[in-house]
Amino acid sequence: MMLDKVGTYEFLAEPFHCDFNQRLFMGHLGNHMLNAADFHSNDRGFGMKYLLSVNRAWVLSRLAIEMDEMPEMYTRFNVETWVESAMRYFTNRNFRVVDKEGKVYGYGRSIWAMIDTETRQPCNLLEVHDGSILGYIEKEKTNPMDRLSRVKMDDQAELVRTIDTYYNDVDINGHINSVKYIEHVLDLWDLDWYRTHRIHRFDIAYVAECHQGDRLSFYREQTGENEYCIRICKQITSEAGTQEEVEVVRSKVLFI
Repeated sequence: MMLDKVGTYEFLAEPFHCDFNQRLFMGHLGNHMLNAADFHSNDRGFGMKYLLSVNRAWVLSRLAIEMDEMPEMYTRFNVETWVESAMRYFTNRNFRVVDKEGKVYGYGRSIWAMIDTETRQPCNLLEVHDGSILGYIEKEKTNPMDRLSRVKMDDQAELVRTIDTYYNDVDINGHINSVKYIEHVLDLWDLDWYRTHRIHRFDIAYVAECHQGDRLSFYREQTGENEYCIRICKQITSEAGTQEEVEVVRSKVLFI
């Protein structure tokens, strides 16, 4: 039996998931969106529950969240999610955050790829259950936020922080959790900044995998009024035995 193309999932802005303004942290909202995506895909037969049994997994490639307002502490809200399109190696998934009365807080866009969990190589997602995902593409529901665009930076970005990674940074796929990158990026600004600014849009692109123990460096560049781009690099040892940096994530934050 075919389910609805749009999935709706209720969440609560729990007090310990909110910041000092009593608003939901962006990282926790991102986590709710990813959970909604997981619930939606599992219920329809192409989620992680099935994929892991055949050595497949979804990996998040890009995510953008644009919010007019963040849910307040103790607010119950829904995350709606639907598949906008699906190609051989990538699928586009949308989100809408709305309260019980229909008030829209904001939207999200994401791009996902499917990989072989043993080889870590891309897989043809249309081969899963004979391309059943194509039957769930929703073309009528709109998402008004701008589409995902590449984060452009030059070599003038300033190194602002270097951190180590640990157990709590790692997800079920064995690499650094997508949401942890969001939290680390937003920690580059202190409380005084957030007293007078709030996040309007957050974009992030995942370029390469990182694992527990990798050391991450954060480079920041101001690219507009209250707009900043961030490049995250990990340190590796080259074949020659020298230390080099490899870019793993790019992000852009627009404050208002």
